Amino acid sequence: MLSNHFQNGIETARLAWSRLPNAEEGEQEDIGLVQRSDGSNGGVESLDYEVVENYAYWEEQDQRGKLYVGYYVMVKWFFSLLIGIGTGLAAVFINLSVENFAGWKFALTFSIIQKSYVAGFIVYVLINLVLVFSSVYIVTNFAPAAAGSGIPEIKGYLNGIDIHGILLFRTLIGKIFGSIGSVGGGLALGKEGPLVHTGACIASLLGQGGSTKYHLSSRWLQVFKSDRDRRDLVTCGCAAGVAAAFRAPVGGVLFALEEVTSWWRSQLMWRVFFTSAVVAVVVRTAMGWCKNGNCGHFGSGGFIIWDISGAQEDYSFEEMLPMAIIGVIGGLLGALFNQLTRYISYWRRNHLHKKGNRVKIIEACLVSLITSFISFGLPLLRKCSPCPDSDPDSGIECPRPPGMYGNYVNFYCSKDKEYNDLATIFFNTQDDAIRNLFSAKTIHEYSAQSLLTFLVMFYTLAVVTFGTAVPAGQFVPGIMIGSTYGRLVGMFVVNFYKKLHIEEGTYALLGAASFLGGSMRMTVSLCVIMVEITNNLKLLPLIMLVLLISKAVGDAFNEGLYEEQAQLRGIPLLESRPKYQMRKMAAKEACGQRVVSFPRVVKVADVVSILRSNKHNGFPVIDHTRNGETLVIGLMLRSHMLVLLQSKVDFQHSPLPSDTRAGSRPIRHTPSEFVKPVSSKGLTLDDIHLSPDDLEMYIDLAPFLNPSPYIVPEDMSLTKVYNLFRQLGLRHIFVVPRPSRVIGLITRKDLLIEDNEESATVELQSTSVRARHHDRRVSMGNGDAELPLLNGLLVQGHTSS
Repeated sequence: MLSNHFQNGIETARLAWSRLPNAEEGEQEDIGLVQRSDGSNGGVESLDYEVVENYAYWEEQDQRGKLYVGYYVMVKWFFSLLIGIGTGLAAVFINLSVENFAGWKFALTFSIIQKSYVAGFIVYVLINLVLVFSSVYIVTNFAPAAAGSGIPEIKGYLNGIDIHGILLFRTLIGKIFGSIGSVGGGLALGKEGPLVHTGACIASLLGQGGSTKYHLSSRWLQVFKSDRDRRDLVTCGCAAGVAAAFRAPVGGVLFALEEVTSWWRSQLMWRVFFTSAVVAVVVRTAMGWCKNGNCGHFGSGGFIIWDISGAQEDYSFEEMLPMAIIGVIGGLLGALFNQLTRYISYWRRNHLHKKGNRVKIIEACLVSLITSFISFGLPLLRKCSPCPDSDPDSGIECPRPPGMYGNYVNFYCSKDKEYNDLATIFFNTQDDAIRNLFSAKTIHEYSAQSLLTFLVMFYTLAVVTFGTAVPAGQFVPGIMIGSTYGRLVGMFVVNFYKKLHIEEGTYALLGAASFLGGSMRMTVSLCVIMVEITNNLKLLPLIMLVLLISKAVGDAFNEGLYEEQAQLRGIPLLESRPKYQMRKMAAKEACGQRVVSFPRVVKVADVVSILRSNKHNGFPVIDHTRNGETLVIGLMLRSHMLVLLQSKVDFQHSPLPSDTRAGSRPIRHTPSEFVKPVSSKGLTLDDIHLSPDDLEMYIDLAPFLNPSPYIVPEDMSLTKVYNLFRQLGLRHIFVVPRPSRVIGLITRKDLLIEDNEESATVELQSTSVRARHHDRRVSMGNGDAELPLLNGLLVQGHTSS
């Protein structure tokens, strides 16, 4: 009876969810990108970060004055505030739910095992299974893009790649509740990575004014229409996610700068810093309120997650060697972790997960059962140890009373004054296990056998769990693994040097930093995060040392974890450095396909035919002078062409160019009309219905094209092209023959323009609107205008993205 009611409730909830609009026109069953036979990615598309300076753009700039510019800047700061508040509240909700689910689970289990270990084991396994099942069910049936950490996908987005489904409202909901189930269910994963994705989703949804598909939108928030502005907001969201996860605001800023962004500027730095500060205030306020017992098990640990400020205060030169060894171990184990997870994830994506959602659910439940069996069963096989002499000043109690979890856990011990060292770290929440491993004044709490057993088993569980269809982060499991072997090294150092000031917890901290450095290959941001979460600035030089060593060792074997996973998902990231082979290649060697172009005035039927016959996203537009000379007058984007076809207001009967001089033709479109919805497929040719009469009409493309695309000579080094493409966030570059003449040179002093009444527009679009742009628009409409740099483009160019 109870099972029937439960099943009916599940079916009712699923039916209600399915009645919602399907994934905002952009969701796909699997976030993985499928390689097509032509070598391109079927589920990926580039973002348009470049400003299209067409007639609609200049018309809009003319209407904007100083007041609007100030309003625009203020709205950016206001959105940064909202992102910080939203991400902070989401982090508090996730942490509160996870801590209370875990607290209730362990309290109930401890109370039951006082009577029967078998009954306690069954209850423990069932609670974990229900939580993990809820997580994987939400992800597989409602939000497929919520699986994994989300950091590779967000990194790809900020690199200029739009992956369908990763920033939708449905993904946000799936990420939040999926993280609660997977982390609360005791799997060997963390909630920190998903929080980065959560912050990015919140930022993206705020940037587009909410979710129109679910009627959760506001016109007052629909200010930012370009991919450039949305990129800045998502960057703020990533930093806010890290700041909320680790309560490390400075570390969040540096994480966004070092790890996920490909484009940075000083104005963005200020807003990211402000957002992280807001997150810290929100989380600290919530924890202050929770300290009074209002939030159950959440908030008692303080703002600093693992405070070891009272640990080892000094270190000697003799300790440098074992610390360097920790760095080497971290690099080796981190590189091995990356390689193993890549192999297993590849097998999952190409074989196991192709069998459907039911297999994904069964797999996650099996992993949950295995994890529960190991975390409960292995401590039963471990012999208990007598409690050490208690120090009243230490505040550490041995053993912990039943129902409590922390240091010196009494688990399956025959005597009252005994504790189980393996249960202290295995049969515990990950945060408390790390706090126990970092703890000072607890020398000889763990045996080498227990630490080695935990290291092998948890490392294996982390490798197997990574890649299941649940939200999963690797920060906390990495800290668990690293702190375990770090404490092992610390035990040998203590026994070898026989010095009283050496703490095993110090080496556990260095081990955690070394494994994260060897796996994720972060240095500066990770160093600051480790200092912020431990509140121990004295160990900063040691953390820097092990990070440098572990990263160098790991780089000798493979790439970082997020880069490996991005390659596995088919996300074409442009890394910070071009490949060495590009130094010997020219730009024209990268242009492998024939250029498809449009004439300035093109027949609608021809447009439809060209768009159907190829998948290019950019097309050169050509015109002819009175002398019959061919000129390339600009670049037309596929998305803009689809908007023109759908609106039909620019169709004309005449095949002749219209008069495009300023003021002679009204602009029927605004730049916001050409913007594609975030993280969706946008408008497609199948969505447009054209009558036979429409197909016989013509379109003059001159008012809508980008008249100033970036161009490079055909013999330019591909390395320089790569750097230009990545640093400017471009989507297309024209490759042209060597120009026949030079009309002038621009030097540094030519760019040092004095402040004037319109200089504030630099913040608006990164392009100053000068008084002479009016004359430029007039010249754009002149068919005799000479563009020598673009001559011959039809032979050498390449425009597909």
